[in-house]
Amino acid sequence: MPTIEFATASFKSFESIAGQNVYTTAMDFQEYLNFLEANGHLNYRLESHSPVGPEMDLKLPGDTHTTRCICLVSNDYLGFSQHPKVKDAVIESVQKYGTGSGASPAIGGHFNYHQQLENKIAQFYKRQNAILYTTGYTANSATLQCLLHEDQENPSKNDLAILDKDVHASVYEGCLSTNKKSFMHNNMEHLEIALKNAQHKYRTRFVIIDGVYSQDGDIAKLDEIIDLTHRYGAYLVVDDAHGIGVVGDTGRGVIEMFDAFDKVDIITGTFSKALGNIGGYVIASPEIINYLKFQSRQHLFSTTATPAVMGIMKAIDLIDEEPVWRHKLWENIKYLKRGLVESGFDVGTTASAVIPVKVGNIHKTLEAGRLLLKAGIYTNPIMYPAVAEKNARIRMNVMATHTKVHLDKVLKAFHEVDQVLKISNKHSQ
Repeated sequence: MPTIEFATASFKSFESIAGQNVYTTAMDFQEYLNFLEANGHLNYRLESHSPVGPEMDLKLPGDTHTTRCICLVSNDYLGFSQHPKVKDAVIESVQKYGTGSGASPAIGGHFNYHQQLENKIAQFYKRQNAILYTTGYTANSATLQCLLHEDQENPSKNDLAILDKDVHASVYEGCLSTNKKSFMHNNMEHLEIALKNAQHKYRTRFVIIDGVYSQDGDIAKLDEIIDLTHRYGAYLVVDDAHGIGVVGDTGRGVIEMFDAFDKVDIITGTFSKALGNIGGYVIASPEIINYLKFQSRQHLFSTTATPAVMGIMKAIDLIDEEPVWRHKLWENIKYLKRGLVESGFDVGTTASAVIPVKVGNIHKTLEAGRLLLKAGIYTNPIMYPAVAEKNARIRMNVMATHTKVHLDKVLKAFHEVDQVLKISNKHSQ
């Protein structure tokens, strides 16, 4: 018998069930997945049969054919994964170097294309030194695991991570082996209290934030955070995964918005969003980067990225060479956001290509996802633990390659869903 009420459950409910081993927990979780599928709420891991784009061909649950849907789930904000010049760069590199690198970086897997990419992403942020990881997730988790520790001989001098509570899951994973404190999202008063209390108690103190937050799409108060962090002798780590290519006058992210190129101690990010590829990077002082290259286990013992990363080199060039894509993206962001707000939907404080429609109730959110998918709109229902239990929402990622026709269809579908579920603010008046 299930031990959890499925109608109000989330994935978090099955992380650890008291008195059950992993096999019985997995069986209960399978029943939960069956429950979601039976109610049309399992629109996760849908099988795609077309390239990433503003429309995608999906195999929906129970169907034997594919359905063309408007895609609002992709982080390929500028459409660069499909850009002909990026594809040509990948093809040329694969033809020259093959499909793999064959080894970890320290023992033969460090190629000239890796070094060129490290140089290029560092220079993009007006810095000199960078290190590559195979994913953006690992760039955060592996770096923090390497730099922050417990001091077994002197526990009172352990390291400390001070986290905005809304940072990415990869940051939380990276801080599992060190002390951590969280401050309320973008709350400078809470941050200052944490910094004051920690000022003379820890060897190394990192304040860790996102530039653009992945669930609300809002932006860190970077200028104030820089001032507080350095005033109290701490170091600042900024993950700008959703900012690069999207925000800033020339697409250099939140770092550029606040002219903070020389004020952030460690910059992390990913190539899997606006740059249309896969992999992660860390930018820091030469000493920190060299330390990571020989001490960060996930970098040192993982086979390096394939020659296809040469596509990233071209994508970085295109941010400057073809700013039209960023301008088009922002036209689409403003159009969709304005249409949702005028219709009474709560999009929070988003200021990026991530646009949430906040619903609150988990069941209503999952039902909204089902109805949107039925209308040909592919979105992500987001629930706990990705967001607070009462803050479930439909999250959308806007792309430069969406058209007004696409976005009008999205707005029409939300209007129809609202008539059924009453999820807009119009129904609370």
